[in-house]
Amino acid sequence: MHETVRALRTIRGRWADLLLAIETPPADHWPPRQLAHIMREGDDELLVEDRAPLVLREHPAPLNLGALDAGRGVERLVFDLADTLAAAVQRTEQGDPRAWLSPDPSAPDSRRAAGSRAHGLHWACVWIEGRVQDEDTEPERELGGALAPPPFEVLPLHLLHEARRTARIAEARVLRALGLDQRETLLPEPCPWCEGELTLHSAPDGPPAVTCSGGRDCSAPVPLDRTERARVWEWDDLPELIAALGVDIGAAA
Repeated sequence: MHETVRALRTIRGRWADLLLAIETPPADHWPPRQLAHIMREGDDELLVEDRAPLVLREHPAPLNLGALDAGRGVERLVFDLADTLAAAVQRTEQGDPRAWLSPDPSAPDSRRAAGSRAHGLHWACVWIEGRVQDEDTEPERELGGALAPPPFEVLPLHLLHEARRTARIAEARVLRALGLDQRETLLPEPCPWCEGELTLHSAPDGPPAVTCSGGRDCSAPVPLDRTERARVWEWDDLPELIAALGVDIGAAA
């Protein structure tokens, strides 16, 4: 359960970045996407905070087809999972705002035809998380004092496994599209201090870092790793390395 919730929250937390990536030409792995977005200045047009609701829209000319395909695939996985869970355990009364509504092609307008998909991927992830955590599965007291059946049943074990599998696949697609999955990438530029090889290390559960193979022979003003075979630029040190390499963050972003 905890792994499923973590994956769903990662998807939600990175979804705005993926929408932004669709409208941004594919970028090299260097400098790291997270740092480029933080250090870029004067680009108000692409501020994530202005993009509400955070939904995947039709893009007549997307600049990053890989990100667009990833977004569509993730939406399809998450929405279909919500449909499956709702069909199995949802017992809400008509008009209950907690209900997940499947698409209804016969509805009179496009928004109702889309069902709960119209609210976007954020709502879908929150709704699925509620089912995984057994929210609203106890009888509820009505205004007259009588107990009413719960709006949702507890998810059976096989659907808990399906939710976990689907959430992990969707999370992996988002992270891979953003270059935030677990990977090591050799940078084309040598270390400015010793000409050693620089390697970018990225992971989904933490900020990126760069190591230099020069180790003790490298005079870079950063510490050695635990093996004392490589110098390490952690998150806070990366701007100094980028400046030393002469990389223009604005242009790269």
